[in-house]
Amino acid sequence: MGWRQALGEALDALGIGRSPDELVVTGELGHLASRLPVEDTAIACIGAALLAADRGPVELASEHVAAAVRSEAHLRLNGRSPQDGFAPMSRFWRASDGWVRTHGNYPWHRGALLRALGTSDGVAAVESAIAGLPAREVESRVVGAGGIAAAVRSPEQWRAEAPGRAVDAQPLVSAQRSGDAAPRRGRFRVLDLTRVIAGPVCTRFLAALGADVLRIDPPHRPERPGSYDTLLGKRSAVLDARTPEGLARLHELLGGADVLVHGYRPGALERFGLGFESLAERHPGLVVVSLSAWGSSGPWGDRRGFDSIVQAASGIATVESTSDGPGALPCQLLDHGTGYLCAAAVLDGLRRQSELGGTWLRELSLARTAHWLLDQPRAERPTTPTDIEPWLTTLDTPDGRIAAVAPPGRIDGRTLTWPFLQPYGAAEPSW
Repeated sequence: MGWRQALGEALDALGIGRSPDELVVTGELGHLASRLPVEDTAIACIGAALLAADRGPVELASEHVAAAVRSEAHLRLNGRSPQDGFAPMSRFWRASDGWVRTHGNYPWHRGALLRALGTSDGVAAVESAIAGLPAREVESRVVGAGGIAAAVRSPEQWRAEAPGRAVDAQPLVSAQRSGDAAPRRGRFRVLDLTRVIAGPVCTRFLAALGADVLRIDPPHRPERPGSYDTLLGKRSAVLDARTPEGLARLHELLGGADVLVHGYRPGALERFGLGFESLAERHPGLVVVSLSAWGSSGPWGDRRGFDSIVQAASGIATVESTSDGPGALPCQLLDHGTGYLCAAAVLDGLRRQSELGGTWLRELSLARTAHWLLDQPRAERPTTPTDIEPWLTTLDTPDGRIAAVAPPGRIDGRTLTWPFLQPYGAAEPSW
């Protein structure tokens, strides 16, 4: 049971023909205290990525897992945290009939929240506005304004609704093949169109395995300052695909890539001619991994979302609740866990492409990972202290010295490392 069961389910969902017994987990468990099997699921997700990477023996320390899935909290620049975590507008609020969770870390999401509520930029004003409204109405108003919010539901309430039923119907990891492109071998170039945590966790792990990762961000949606944890091992460039020149350059990059990992909502890339079938026709042989909050089907398929929002809607916040209100997991497991599953999907997709040819699409979502977590057997275990220091590594950057959690796991006795850390947006958009 425990992590072995979860790992077996993950390997089956990915189509990876390896046994959970091939993963050696060292150290005591109990580093991630939760009512849900967070630690077992985290081990399963990282273990799946390790087993997808190599046919040799793989090893994972439980303490390292606990550090890795909270890596953004442990990162230090010159001895201090470069970010403050959640912004004031990213929190639970008491509504007139329950609770609602909002996300306002990015200015454009905070602006949408304030427009939806018709209030000023202050915690007291927002608190007052939400207190007078039902939670579902807050959710509807904010989402309608282009913001991000979710009423807190129980797992039973969520799965009785159409969005929850749609997520239930999705596989944990889907696989789709298009065309008969010739098999590719030899390169490992990854074009990274992701941000925040889940997608960057995937692509930075691929970089630790030797991939040439190029991250692209649009100039009108810059990453939050201090997001070094999402840049480990990859080059970062800015490119505006809304211009003809920028879109042409993006296609040039796709022409030289082996993998595309993106975190755009389902259907969002079609307006640039970058839907899966268009990619298969113009760039045959790609492995495409699509990551979203709610999956590609159902009434919430095109809705924005983050780990904390999915926890609120899916019932996790209710399961983890306290006497003070809704709770949260001890780490952003939906982000980190899905990120490692994405890395495993990339690696297995490359295997399929090299053996069978074709263009491959793998789809994953934070909500489907949430359902998987909620369905795992629960068992309490004693809490074990975690020593972070053995798992930290240092890198020198133009901004100073960074201390970051090293990539988790050992393959064939080899410890994984981050190859480098370069500043955000400092690279040219080219291979």
